[in-house]
Amino acid sequence: MLQIRRIYAEEAALALPRGQDIVARWPEAEIVPVASHWLIPEVHGDETNVSRWVRIKTEALVLGVKKSLTTRLNGRSADFIAPSTANGCAMACAYCYVPRRKGYSNPITVFANIEQITAHLARHIHKLGPKHEPNQCDPEAWVYDIGENSDCSADALVSDNVRDLCDLFRMSPTAKASFATKYVNRDLLDWDPLGRTRIRFSLMPQAIAKVTDIRTSPIADRIAAINDFVDAGYEVHVNFSPIILTPDWLTAWGELLTQLADGLHVRAKAQLAAEVIFLTHNEQLHEVNQGWHPKAEQLLWRPDLQEPKLSQNGALNVRYRRDLKAGAVESFRGLVARLLPECTIRYAF
Repeated sequence: MLQIRRIYAEEAALALPRGQDIVARWPEAEIVPVASHWLIPEVHGDETNVSRWVRIKTEALVLGVKKSLTTRLNGRSADFIAPSTANGCAMACAYCYVPRRKGYSNPITVFANIEQITAHLARHIHKLGPKHEPNQCDPEAWVYDIGENSDCSADALVSDNVRDLCDLFRMSPTAKASFATKYVNRDLLDWDPLGRTRIRFSLMPQAIAKVTDIRTSPIADRIAAINDFVDAGYEVHVNFSPIILTPDWLTAWGELLTQLADGLHVRAKAQLAAEVIFLTHNEQLHEVNQGWHPKAEQLLWRPDLQEPKLSQNGALNVRYRRDLKAGAVESFRGLVARLLPECTIRYAF
């Protein structure tokens, strides 16, 4: 997954204990000083890097300091979005929204000021106190998404940041950590989270994942890991995401749901819940993908099925037409009810 040869590092990050720990993991790597983790043209921000996309993700790591520590309201995957301890990813999913913000090669950037981040979260959790009313995020605990712009399972290969966060929530009876992942990192099985960390394994039919989920764990491995993570003390949900409409999409998802139903033990099914997210794509990302993975765009870019959508940050995206999507959502809900009735759908859009 990672063969780090260059670490682009802010001076302030190198001075921190976590920064020194990260550098020590790759003693042969070249340390390249940078003024800002956001401004590294040879790594991100230069679309001509598209032909080197995966190589950059494999060989480059960025080390910085998180300047702004804010916890934001969410209400979908979680009650709150925690400050990032990393952004970017070692994987290269063709539909990923994160590169639109940072640049298209988008390797892992890890933040070394973990003590400041955990202290901020501890204060936020303490100030909130108990959760008195259930909601779709959780009936009892405040849920904090700790991996909005990265994959925490992969981040845990780079530093102990994710473990430090999970340890914080392990000792927080009123709150839970949550993150989505497409990578099975079995080292996490030894962490003993005491039910205070929710892992959401993202799933889709393997034939689609083979084209769009580049450098991720196979779908069968993700499904096989669910029982083990439940047994290890995690709450495990699934993300059916993104749902990509193809001529046989319902048949393919039916096969996946059957595979999931057959593979989960009783305790895993009893605590299972899902988020359902249909594909949203982006014209600029489409153009970049054409330079490195046009086969994926045959699935993702469907002007005959899609309509423009203005995102909250002002970007022009495309999504499936409302009339088409409404029917697809209902069809998918019915499929889950029939093939995996134990699974609660927390939301679908």
